[in-house]
Amino acid sequence: MSTEKPSGISRRGLFKVSAGLLAGATGIAALPKQLLAAPIEGKLATLIDLSLCDGCSGRPMPACVSSCKQAKNPTIPQPVDPIPSPFPTNIIEDWSKKQQVADRLTPYNRIFVQKANVTVNGEQKSISIPRRCMHCDNPACAVICPFSANTKDKNGAVVIDQNLCFGGAKCKTVCPWQIPQRQSGVGIYLKVAKEFMGNGVMYKCDLCIDRLKEGKVPACIEACPKKAMLIGPRDQIYAEAEKRAQAMNGHIFGKKENGGTATLYVSPVSFKELEQQLTPASADPKKGQPLLKPDVKRKMAESDGMAKAVLAAPAIGLVAGLVGGFAKLSQRKAEQAGKENR
Repeated sequence: MSTEKPSGISRRGLFKVSAGLLAGATGIAALPKQLLAAPIEGKLATLIDLSLCDGCSGRPMPACVSSCKQAKNPTIPQPVDPIPSPFPTNIIEDWSKKQQVADRLTPYNRIFVQKANVTVNGEQKSISIPRRCMHCDNPACAVICPFSANTKDKNGAVVIDQNLCFGGAKCKTVCPWQIPQRQSGVGIYLKVAKEFMGNGVMYKCDLCIDRLKEGKVPACIEACPKKAMLIGPRDQIYAEAEKRAQAMNGHIFGKKENGGTATLYVSPVSFKELEQQLTPASADPKKGQPLLKPDVKRKMAESDGMAKAVLAAPAIGLVAGLVGGFAKLSQRKAEQAGKENR
């Protein structure tokens, strides 16, 4: 296990995160005492136990969803009015007046709960599946970002810096689950070349990295009444997932998907069966709920060598993008001037 600590986590914070891990211990697989005493160092991981999650039945909104909204929505700036129409797509994505939406991913809803009706041990059962960023081990979304706004923290969280993101949505294109969501009319593109560069900011779960740095657990994990979500040292979370899956004769999702992730799901039902029961079954969140895509292979693996060089010098990518954007702006202005002089 790595000895590198997540940035900004104090001794008191380590105790609190350990407490979050302890809170998820159940009769299915109680955590050993030596696990609780271990310091949380290096990479973190999360575990979502679908045998425990009931989607907060009886509540108007799942606790993980409402707590995430409360923690993250205030951090999104108010979009400009009117939102400039981007060239050449003219596509504006404005969720600022639909912040109450909770049944799909949006910039204002970074986790939502899907339902799948399946048969478990001969009985019909509804399985609740919290969905948010998987925090991939080798995220293609970070590789492809031309401005290095999307990075993977040393604690395992994949984070988009809204102060650097231009909202080009390349990260969403390469994500097999189409997790990042765009809010138009906010962000740095408004100050650079609002008609030509990007279209806002991409938002997604960042594992509440701000809370982690304060020694707190992510809001969704803290709020879960069933303790179906855990966070802790990666190797121990992986071991706990194996233990729980074996105890319920179940299945694990996230170990290999998209090259491996820092999020593991444990389920009494195979994820292929869960995927088949998701309705509407559409990979496009605009048309329905995103599929689980078990065993999905990682995109862009062949470009990793080049990506490492780009990520090692983020300023190069930023400058190149800015230069390209201003070049397009100058070209269009020149064309307009030419028309006016004819």
